Amino acid sequence: TDLWYLYYDGSYIMTKNNNSYNWLDQGSSVCNQAQVGEMSDVKNVFYSACWNRSALPAAMLSRKNVSMWGVLKKCIGMELSKITMPVIFNEPLSFLQRLTEYMEHTYLIQKASTSQDSIHRMKCVAAFAVSAVASQWERTGKPFNPLLGETYELLREDLGFRWVSEQVSHHPPVSAFHVEGIKSDFMFHGSIYPKLKFWGKSVEAEPRGIITLELPLHNEAYTWTNPTCCVHNIIMGQLWIEQYGNVEIINHKTGERCCLTFKPCGIFGKELHKVEGYILDKSKKKICALYGKWTECLYSVDPATFDAHRKSDTKRSEKDRKGSTQVTDNDHDHTESETVQVIPGSALIWRISPRPDNSGKYYAFTSFALQLNELNAEMERVLPQTDCRLRPDIRALENGDIDAASAEKNRLEEKQRTARKNRSKSDEEWKISRWFHQGPNPYTGAPDWLYTGGYWDRNYSHLPDIY
Repeated sequence: TDLWYLYYDGSYIMTKNNNSYNWLDQGSSVCNQAQVGEMSDVKNVFYSACWNRSALPAAMLSRKNVSMWGVLKKCIGMELSKITMPVIFNEPLSFLQRLTEYMEHTYLIQKASTSQDSIHRMKCVAAFAVSAVASQWERTGKPFNPLLGETYELLREDLGFRWVSEQVSHHPPVSAFHVEGIKSDFMFHGSIYPKLKFWGKSVEAEPRGIITLELPLHNEAYTWTNPTCCVHNIIMGQLWIEQYGNVEIINHKTGERCCLTFKPCGIFGKELHKVEGYILDKSKKKICALYGKWTECLYSVDPATFDAHRKSDTKRSEKDRKGSTQVTDNDHDHTESETVQVIPGSALIWRISPRPDNSGKYYAFTSFALQLNELNAEMERVLPQTDCRLRPDIRALENGDIDAASAEKNRLEEKQRTARKNRSKSDEEWKISRWFHQGPNPYTGAPDWLYTGGYWDRNYSHLPDIY
């Protein structure tokens, strides 16, 4: 049988059968014909929304008159996941939705999948790992903590993937996700436990959990962990973000590794946002050097050239710097605005997508992030009742109603506490996760949450009422 796709647009459905496209009115008799019968069972068909939203319903509210110190002064050294924060410090996304921003540069995975060279594949995977944290630049709003059992799905046929995630644990908070390439060209999955700590002037998010990327065409699997993220000047001054720490990406088939260092700002700020490292073969020989900034771009270059450049440490004039920006993609339009000094002979692997002009008005969101909480009537018919888009507190904040958002947030937290108490009193076994299960990571053996399957069958009758 041919595969049918649904594209929701108001009260109409567009179907694709091979290369034939047809618009069908949902109320027409056409939907009752045998050929359309399976398609009309929406539970068993994927949706694909029109991802055109370029703004939120309301601009973010000013935080100038709200004291963060009043909330955090008793929390120095504590883990912030247990601290209730005022809604004004949130952005209108759940952490599950924030995780989905890993996929903004999915094309890098697809390039890796189609490459026949393992070193080039590693370059693409390394660039994807760097790009996955790029959306955090200038994002100083805190995402909402997911409720236990909360889910989020995203099907982007235009980008070639479908995503499902679930909050599988509350204490400690663990978010699990599983992504499949629509063309079966990759699987990307992991479980994240961000440990947040307040250190007086900054909030540090230490990543915990393994990220795994599988490329079936090459029978390869890559694993890594994210760098640490830190938000500075929490009490006063201009908020700014840095990422730091070592990230090791391992190709478990070839033994090749990419060892990246996200550099801390340093005293004079010269290292701010910088990332650099090497791709090593299984004998630990340097094959390639990578460098750039996680806020801008990533380049590759011969390791000997890179080492010589680092040792020289001489200041080049602006003229010389522009003369060194000859890159293999012959794209010179953006290099003048970059702050990365491009080493001669370098090849561009990745460059960040520009943010919309109204990004500052909407929580410093990227174009991708602006669309994550988009909801229309047709999507609402398909989504499970646990999806983030249906959370009333997030929706109220997105609409600019801070009072309703705060009231709903308090109500949901109290409802979650009550449900937890009732579960502890009950003799019945309560299944924590519907779509994931605990188990060892198949490549590292470390504790992980793995996708059980069945989500896209659209049978959601067994889901809890969490909102």
